[in-house]
Amino acid sequence: MAEDAKKTGGWRANKWVRAAIPALLLHCSIGTVYCWSIFSQEIADYIGYSKGATEWAFSFAIFFLGMSAAFLGNIVEKDIHKSSLIATICFAAGLFLTGFFIRFGGINQHNPVALIGIYVSYGFIMGVGLGTGYLSPVKTLMLWFKDRKGLATGLAVAGFGGAKAIASPIMEWLQPKFGTSAMFYILAVVYFIMMFIGHLLLKKPEGWHEPAKKDKSEGIIATIKTKGWANYIGIWVMFYINITCGLALISQEKMIVKCIGLAAFAGVISTFSAIFNAGGRLGFSAWADSLKDRNTIYKLIFIISIALTGIVIVTNGIQNAASSSADGLAVASPVLVALVLALILMVNAGYGGGFSNVPTLLSDHYGMGNISAIHGITLSAWAFAGLTGNQMATFIVNHFGTSENVIIDGKTVAVNPTGYQYVLYATIVLYIIALIMSLFLVKKSGKAAQ
Repeated sequence: MAEDAKKTGGWRANKWVRAAIPALLLHCSIGTVYCWSIFSQEIADYIGYSKGATEWAFSFAIFFLGMSAAFLGNIVEKDIHKSSLIATICFAAGLFLTGFFIRFGGINQHNPVALIGIYVSYGFIMGVGLGTGYLSPVKTLMLWFKDRKGLATGLAVAGFGGAKAIASPIMEWLQPKFGTSAMFYILAVVYFIMMFIGHLLLKKPEGWHEPAKKDKSEGIIATIKTKGWANYIGIWVMFYINITCGLALISQEKMIVKCIGLAAFAGVISTFSAIFNAGGRLGFSAWADSLKDRNTIYKLIFIISIALTGIVIVTNGIQNAASSSADGLAVASPVLVALVLALILMVNAGYGGGFSNVPTLLSDHYGMGNISAIHGITLSAWAFAGLTGNQMATFIVNHFGTSENVIIDGKTVAVNPTGYQYVLYATIVLYIIALIMSLFLVKKSGKAAQ
């Protein structure tokens, strides 16, 4: 690579400048979509709607992330500069308009225009930026880092997962100082600059030429058919289930932590969860580079997740830890708390690892020719999981068990330990289905370690 750099002009042929750094600039920006939970309650109070109503903005953002990736994958395949520019404009515009409609809603309390405007801005417009921004650097990274594709994609996707840990304290400082709407204006400008620099730097290797195809859509279908539809369906379903289970538990993580007596450490645990999420994205994908079959990583993720979920179910960990915490503040049984935390951290790691391994798994099976388009279609699983994961957990918590009022930090908070425990019954069944898919439907590629 050093020799190539000398021949073609130093930084212009550098894989870090042309692939890794722009990928991090793009993914560390769009990954802040996960910060919505930090200010969703304040937004709800400010515009006069319930927190549940505002939470749909995040669900729509994830849905349109997946759907825009699915439908715009060919644009990414054809022209990464056009797709990265679309991502930059849409993401920054979505943030700015979200701030505008929050401000509008504060002046006109309980105005449906404000809520719908937030849905369109944060959900649809920003969602398009998320989908195209997520896809744009992935293929470029795999082309530059041919010998360590998993490490390269893991690095970028780790930026997406770790963005919340980096941005959360900054947003928590900006929000009270400038106000929620002004915070969105500031973020729009900052992330536009970061993403635009990434857009300018992003470039495929000089020697790479896209394979000529008569028809893109026929090319994608023909490529998938080479391994059989069952193989692709297996990858899609296990990817969908891993996200659904991850979102189901992560969405209840804060309340689970509080009800087992660790309210004082909720912020620290949230940071550790984000670190494990990012670490799983980088660690699992880098590990997969040394394996003959990347699908082995998914088998490990599902087996570990099933084992830890099963242990917490058998020990009735969440309920027992909550009941042994007399007033919601005292720390419960250390063993039970450790088991619950191990489950939370592992699910975060596995959730992240599932994301970072899917593009390289797809490239091992279907080659690099249509990888952006195939990856984009596969991200539709993320779209549907974004609508079902959180909502499934919320439904279970609202309809099973009994809410209990506990005093946390001087405030009365309603928790439902039984409901959180029941969420695990749903996720363990789904994890078992995903493991079956991984074992019997997804074929061995045998290419990862080559």
